Amino acid sequence: MYTYLNGNVSVKASERMDSACCVETMHQEGEVYAVFRLSVTGSETFEEQMEMLFIAKKRFLETVGEGGSIVFERYFLSDIANQIGIAERYRDTVAATSFIGQEPMDGSKVALLLCMQKGGKVWREGEFTIAESHGCRHYWLTGLSAKGADSYEETQTLLHRYEEQLKRSGMSIAGNCLRTWFFVKDVDSNYAGLVRGRREYFEEIELTHDTHFIASTGINGTPRNTASRVHLDALAVEGVKESQIAYLHAPSHLNPTHEYNVTFERGTKVSYEDCCHLWISGTASIDNKGEILHEGCVLKQTERMLENVEALLQAGGAGFSDVAYMIVYLRDIADYRMVNEYLEERFPETPKVVVHAPVCRPGWLIEMECLAVRDER
Repeated sequence: MYTYLNGNVSVKASERMDSACCVETMHQEGEVYAVFRLSVTGSETFEEQMEMLFIAKKRFLETVGEGGSIVFERYFLSDIANQIGIAERYRDTVAATSFIGQEPMDGSKVALLLCMQKGGKVWREGEFTIAESHGCRHYWLTGLSAKGADSYEETQTLLHRYEEQLKRSGMSIAGNCLRTWFFVKDVDSNYAGLVRGRREYFEEIELTHDTHFIASTGINGTPRNTASRVHLDALAVEGVKESQIAYLHAPSHLNPTHEYNVTFERGTKVSYEDCCHLWISGTASIDNKGEILHEGCVLKQTERMLENVEALLQAGGAGFSDVAYMIVYLRDIADYRMVNEYLEERFPETPKVVVHAPVCRPGWLIEMECLAVRDER
């Protein structure tokens, strides 16, 4: 069974400033997922907010992190070009650490998603953070970027480079990659190049709708390397068998992505001996013909988005009570208060963060992704 903790952790960042950090946490035996969101006055500098976050994280780890190791963390930054140098001072030396330019919508300059495991080894090896758990080795990669003439060329370069890195560990994208995140600067202009570059590369390595694709999020976000258009984070697993993987479909709600020439899975379920992970891709207000529903109404789009996610979770034998965390992307900052109130009322105990990040189609006002973890013993 799962235990949820949701409370305020008071911190004192310096003698000059008292503040607080809201920490929402999901615990599953052997795994902990947490979202850190600052309560700020708006007068704090970015460095002061990072110090507040660091102290809250330190106290959190002292409270619940004994015997654990951070595997993955993502910092959502409001102005990455000016903040990255300071933010990197606070990175964990072992964990796969992702920095992305997506402004937290609560008025702060930074938010943090943190994933850790109790037991099992976690170490760095080249570009990867490797975590041993559930009888497998999980290879996390963050911050991969490239220089190219356009987003198509950069995407091709990124995927070729990622394949080469996996090959050095005896793996491949087709055989081992379970989850990708593509962050695209100016998504309205550059998403089409990403889509074409990924589709053509997948055809090259024989990933098609007749075999399988990979669960993915493609969303607006400024890469850590601000000169690049596309940034890749990814997870590959060594030791997982094909029989342990199921691709999630909800034909009553969502059509296959290849029908509108996009190549990703709606969701992927990975079953281990003790639990399963359900990786739900970026999901918006769409019907089973691939059409946008409720154009112009963010609340109706939120309801349909959640209905679609729930259908995917149910296809994997799970539900919202199993969600470890959710990330919600909003196109228009003016929609934040209404959407946040709705989410807090419906999911008061679920770790979540809402960030400013336009979705790949202008008509989509909101999108979300999530990870669900279900005990199968």
